[in-house]
Amino acid sequence: MFDRLKEDVTCVFDRDPASRNVFEILTTYPGTHALLAHRMSHWLWQRRLKWLARLTSYMSRWFTGIEIHPGATIGRRFFIDHGTGVVIGETAEVGDDVTLYHGVTLGGTSWNKGKRHPTLGNNVVVGAGAKILGPLTVGDGARVGSNAVVLKDVVANATVVGIPARQVERRESAQSAVRRETAAKIGFDAYGVTGDMPDPVVDAINSMLDHIHTTDKRLDEMTCILRRLGEHVDGVKPLEIDWLEDCRETGSVSTEKPREAAGLDGN
Repeated sequence: MFDRLKEDVTCVFDRDPASRNVFEILTTYPGTHALLAHRMSHWLWQRRLKWLARLTSYMSRWFTGIEIHPGATIGRRFFIDHGTGVVIGETAEVGDDVTLYHGVTLGGTSWNKGKRHPTLGNNVVVGAGAKILGPLTVGDGARVGSNAVVLKDVVANATVVGIPARQVERRESAQSAVRRETAAKIGFDAYGVTGDMPDPVVDAINSMLDHIHTTDKRLDEMTCILRRLGEHVDGVKPLEIDWLEDCRETGSVSTEKPREAAGLDGN
């Protein structure tokens, strides 16, 4: 139980840069409260205490604005950001490491009994206001854009947008793979950004990712060379050098301040 709670709190730190400490998450995050309440109501539902389970779910909706049916199956490290207006139906199944934003609906399109709600794989991200309707499957690693309406299966690692949702064609290249790895390294996930969108912001983001990758590569090369020269560079913080003292010892540079020596003092 405590291990699952620790996972829930840790995933909030990983996916919400606004989070500051554990106490804040446990006391002010409705997504975390709704998840904890659902775990309790789902436990009751499985033991056929269905009225009590529905009452627990109802009270959770009253306090959090998030409605999760007690019969829904939720995986580990599930995160609902903001949360208001999220609705998850009875036969919905959600995998591990899934992220939902506010206004998301995992709903049904039939009044018949049985499986009538979506199944989300692992590492799925669903943008604000998206609607995923019917007993369809969203594959692992898929991205659903904001306000999209998904009415058919989504293949793994695809990005879908629009009404009705359609897959955005992605011309995967070696450069795209490098950008994705770099973005993951720095904790950035632009799930609604695709490579074929003629958007200057997208171009700027791609340029930044390329620059970060190039900088990391050069730093790795420099570190490798220093190791060959016998330097111990792993985990060593750079020294703070007093420019004036260093210049006087070497005698190679004027004792003027750096900006004055470079003619940048504006005079």
